[in-house]
Amino acid sequence: MIKEAIILAGGLGTRLRDTISGPKCMAPVAGQPFLFHVINYLRSQGIQRFIFALGYQHELIEDWLAAQFPTLDYECSVEEEPLGTGGAIKLACEKAGEENVLVTNGDTIFKIDIAQMEAMHHTNAAEATLALKPLQNFDRYGVVETDDNGLVLNFREKQFCEQGNINGGTYLLNLMSFLGNEWPPVFSFEKDYLESKRFRLFGSVQNGYFIDIGIPEDYARAQTELAGTPIDIKNIDKSWTLFIDRDGVINHEKSGGYILNWREFRFYDGVKDAFKRLNEVFGKIIIVTNQRGVGKGLMTEPDLDSIHQHMFKQIQNAGGRIDKVYYCTSIEKDHPDRKPNPGMAFHAREDFPSIDLSRSIVIGNKPSDMLFGRNAGMHTVYVATTHPETPFPHPDIDLRFDSLAEFAKAL
Repeated sequence: MIKEAIILAGGLGTRLRDTISGPKCMAPVAGQPFLFHVINYLRSQGIQRFIFALGYQHELIEDWLAAQFPTLDYECSVEEEPLGTGGAIKLACEKAGEENVLVTNGDTIFKIDIAQMEAMHHTNAAEATLALKPLQNFDRYGVVETDDNGLVLNFREKQFCEQGNINGGTYLLNLMSFLGNEWPPVFSFEKDYLESKRFRLFGSVQNGYFIDIGIPEDYARAQTELAGTPIDIKNIDKSWTLFIDRDGVINHEKSGGYILNWREFRFYDGVKDAFKRLNEVFGKIIIVTNQRGVGKGLMTEPDLDSIHQHMFKQIQNAGGRIDKVYYCTSIEKDHPDRKPNPGMAFHAREDFPSIDLSRSIVIGNKPSDMLFGRNAGMHTVYVATTHPETPFPHPDIDLRFDSLAEFAKAL
């Protein structure tokens, strides 16, 4: 599985100069820089390591990455002078460690099936595989022509087209092949590589969501479309996963302390019965909980496991089920598994490959739970059990309920 990505984030955003200042990828969209949405989408698809190809105002992006993503596995490749798209990719590729790397733009989101693209790439021994987006009635993009097997035959210049497949700006690139060529210091990836007809290229046609914020009209459209897709909870099926925080959602929190044993654990009214309904709707039920009481030495992991075993039994006796509990005992804020960092979600996806984080909901009672969901590419549901003062609408919250039981009743 592809686990490494290069994000081209050195663009100036010339066509957006009247709308934004600074690098194009940092343009604010739905309360966050656009790059935030790009990173979290790719993380939700299994990308674990990032290389950011930077140029213009790179310090601004580097400072933001360090503050926003302290646990992200990433490296920056910085152009000291403009190298063209080809030179920027080549410089970044020299920091990559996988056989094949995903390359995409920091001002574009194309929600592709990476596994499908990778299968085509390997089956055809491609030097590069392009994600192609079918469009109708357009003149902003050129068309990529392929044969019936997906072999790229030709790139047509921009002109009005009733229908065709465009280059979506996302590539799967074989590093040995690409770096094995003699390239000038400055070159165009599109003209000098893709369109040179010297390489074995294939196109994977994908009809997923596509947004390119390069022009003001699409930048404005992104504000609405990336604000969070409304969840139609009446249409959730077994392909969906529910992630649930524990304290303050399933059971009452302990004021000023931690639940240290089963005697201190008290279910909220209606929660045990709610799990029966939740299991009828969702395919998987996962608990994700920070448990710093262990890290502080106030309790042991066996103590925590004992609490969870009693919790499982009570819920099971009421007709419900929990598939697994993930917990983080670290007291360090930058630990990758401590919410709002998304590590526990990624562990769950590794253990249950059927989990699609874009078809998952996290339900919690704190802003950190909501940011955990956003960082993992999930939908979010806030329960106002302990912090009813949290404002709503809120950019990190999709839906709000008074309790887990009320959420279950609404399904």
